[in-house]
Amino acid sequence: MSDLWQQQRERNRAAAEPLAVRMRPRTPDEFVGQVALVGHGAPLRAAIEADRLASVVLWGPPGTGKTTLAHVIAQTTSAAFTELSAVTAGVKDVRAVVEEARARRDRAGRPTVLFVDEIHRFNRAQQDALLPGVEDGSVTLIGATTENPSFEVNAPLLSRSLLYRLEPLGPADLAALLERAVTDERGLPGTVLAEQTVDALVAAADGDARVALAGLEAAAGLADGQPVTPEHVTTALSQPHLRYDKAADAHYDQVSAFIKAMRGSDPDAAIYWLVRMLAGGEDPRFLARRMVILAGEDVGLADPRALEVAVAASRALETVGLPEARYALAEAAAYLALAPKSASITRALAAADAAVARLGNAPVPPHLRDAHYKGAARLGHGEGYRYPHDDPTGWVAQRYLPEGLEPGEIYEPSPHGVEPELGAWRPHPPDARA
Repeated sequence: MSDLWQQQRERNRAAAEPLAVRMRPRTPDEFVGQVALVGHGAPLRAAIEADRLASVVLWGPPGTGKTTLAHVIAQTTSAAFTELSAVTAGVKDVRAVVEEARARRDRAGRPTVLFVDEIHRFNRAQQDALLPGVEDGSVTLIGATTENPSFEVNAPLLSRSLLYRLEPLGPADLAALLERAVTDERGLPGTVLAEQTVDALVAAADGDARVALAGLEAAAGLADGQPVTPEHVTTALSQPHLRYDKAADAHYDQVSAFIKAMRGSDPDAAIYWLVRMLAGGEDPRFLARRMVILAGEDVGLADPRALEVAVAASRALETVGLPEARYALAEAAAYLALAPKSASITRALAAADAAVARLGNAPVPPHLRDAHYKGAARLGHGEGYRYPHDDPTGWVAQRYLPEGLEPGEIYEPSPHGVEPELGAWRPHPPDARA
């Protein structure tokens, strides 16, 4: 009788699980997508089938199969398989798992595979506690992360692991998952999908298997036994699925695309990436700051008004907030994209940094030194200084650089925008030795 109750509890538990969990593959053959890693003859699949897995870090967007791969390994490996939650496990828990694994290896010769989902949530102390077990082979680590491991995983731990990047699933992979979900007894057997329903789910999922299966389950619930239509999908997934984690790789990639679009003078792309990041929850103040930086770094003196526009957009954001400030932010992004570009200030700063490092505490030329205090004249401070406003042109030939630097070594104007006009009023170039 107890066996019957146990079976019933397992059936009840399975029925309550989301479709994405129920449809999780159990073998490499059932795994869909990531052919370069898990296809026949691929390196990760060969290691799984040979039960000789080295420590690995699986990096990719949500819904690409990281946790699923770990569970496939759990089903196929002869090693002890254990999991740690990166959210709830502390240093003490990590050390306990490592010690238990070491004892298991020494006592029975059985290795341990440790799966840590969202390993990027482990702080440095937790990762340091895990490192000795990975180093001496007590545990074989499977770490899963949506964030760039180069930023979030300690270098010693990362250097002892193979890094595999998982890509968003393609339309054919997602379609295969959905077709299996309406035929497999673990899924929604008997569910009928109307024409173009699969296409609608694939488009909404944007490469995320979990979103595709969750959308199917929700749409099937709305259909209530009738064929599932694209309209059901639209209702079930009323908002587009935008993959954007402010601390993840998507953040860095999209910010990079935004900046490069403005630098590359493409207003369409600049506004697109701006709006996409705002829709994904990016802090608008961060985007405003990036535009202020770009105005000085990439537009510069080719159009000095660009900095005014960027600063004005930042102030507008603080004054009116979102959503109204989207107009000011979009205007600034478009202006910066359309403005002529000059990197002369960027190059001048780099040259000045190099000159400061090279010359050290180069003395200020005597004629430029402060001469307003009593006794300065006796030291020769200010002697020979020529006041530019005394000249009718407002400019005099005079040396302002310290010894070891010549005019033109720091700043060289670009031929773009208004920059060539900015110094054109001077009667003639300054004499280096004047």
